[in-house]
Amino acid sequence: MIIEFRCEREYARRWMDRETLTIDGRDVPVQIAWAATAEPRPAGLDALFELERVVLHKGKPSGGNRLDIIPQRTQVHTETPDVIVDFTGGARDPSSSARLYLRPLFNGVAGENAALAAILAGDLPVIDIVNEADGSIMDRGHPSGEIAAGLSGALETVMARTLTMVAAILSGRPRIVPQLARPAENGPHRGPVGYVARGLAVSIAKEIYRLCCYAPHWHIGWRFNDGAGVCQTGDLSGPSWNVLEDPGNHFYADPFPITWQGRTFVFFEDLDHRVGKGIISAIEFGDNGPVGEAVPVLEEPWHLSYPFLIEDGGALWMIPESSTHGDVALYKCVRFPDKWERHATLLSGLELADVTITRHNGLHYLFGAWRDGTAGYSDSLAIYYAEHLLGPWLPHASNPVLIDRASTRPAGNFITINDKLWRPVQNCTDGYGAALALAEVVELSPTAFRQIVRHSLKPGPVWPGRKLHTLNRCGRLELIDGSHVQLKTRAFTTRFPSATSSPRTSPYTAG
Repeated sequence: MIIEFRCEREYARRWMDRETLTIDGRDVPVQIAWAATAEPRPAGLDALFELERVVLHKGKPSGGNRLDIIPQRTQVHTETPDVIVDFTGGARDPSSSARLYLRPLFNGVAGENAALAAILAGDLPVIDIVNEADGSIMDRGHPSGEIAAGLSGALETVMARTLTMVAAILSGRPRIVPQLARPAENGPHRGPVGYVARGLAVSIAKEIYRLCCYAPHWHIGWRFNDGAGVCQTGDLSGPSWNVLEDPGNHFYADPFPITWQGRTFVFFEDLDHRVGKGIISAIEFGDNGPVGEAVPVLEEPWHLSYPFLIEDGGALWMIPESSTHGDVALYKCVRFPDKWERHATLLSGLELADVTITRHNGLHYLFGAWRDGTAGYSDSLAIYYAEHLLGPWLPHASNPVLIDRASTRPAGNFITINDKLWRPVQNCTDGYGAALALAEVVELSPTAFRQIVRHSLKPGPVWPGRKLHTLNRCGRLELIDGSHVQLKTRAFTTRFPSATSSPRTSPYTAG
């Protein structure tokens, strides 16, 4: 297969500088056909990109920066491409004989200007990949921008995820095209200068925040609830939430509760801000709340978080997130709660975050937020399935099955309510971990997947703060998490003092 990218010569970008596109682990040749400019870009755009490179990207170029075209790659290609991916806003080349002619659209419009217009309006665009032969949409996705710094970073993120979608189409895997609403404009069109100026101001504010505060500082909320919980009501109302006290220079997140051998423990990510690496800790819960101190239970040389727990074959197992290590590892509990041994590697050679498993119609299904080395960490869902927990695990026919920052990344255990399967998901529309959503899984098999988001939850009066990104329950014990401002001073090592609370907990107050 030979792939041809049609790009505008006058606005060559660094993301275009490639000779191959990786498709299912194979490097497929890419040739560039430079086309005439369909429409000019906003004045001064490249100068602003250069300013961002120096200030926001600390001197490192981004994919949105101007590319100096390599002479040997500007020559006319004599090989007829099998596939053309047209990134311009111009008309289709009538002389093309390629068997497949793809056109990316950004909020329904072709060309880089359409992507820039969406970004300048305040959001990343919905991406459609259209088959020009019949106008059919072959894939659709909405990227997350948690690593997109500035206008050039946002453009790079959009184009990187566009290439992810193109590679998925060319793999031959069947695509699941979701219904995704195009984002509404959040305010007046800023223009490039205004957008970059705002980006620089935000960058300065973030640096000041980083110097003065631990960022982010997550905390765990818990309550005993004898009635319907969040999954049933679709909101955070009910008994008041308490906060699990932390040392101040550590944060606690991703709570997973389990009752095992007659004792209930909550396992969670425990990150020391001074080190910047997470371990897994646990704390026991009794009838009145936390008992004793949190204790470390699992540490590796790499970062661990999201300690998903599952009972299988009379044993207790944990799959902590280890995406920075590039694998999905299974640990067996050999002494509850504080001794775990690595037992198996379920998947290797991939970034898969927040792995969560459910049993459905006789199979195990493993969900995770997948990343192919580019763009955001929270917008692409991959599913694997197996007959047994130890595998072998096989990929879903349509991986990645969904690209949507609002409903992809797992946020806790699956729940079955009235014979219907539900999954908490992170809604990263307003940034990583900003909100939760509850999605009903209406179709799940090795070849199909469909979910419908029924409820959305954000921090508010009953759970003040900035974020909300995990939900779990074990019997009466219900848990969530969130984040708040935590100053880097010993005077603030206890964020939630209360004269009436127990030593290990305090009622949540706004912060």
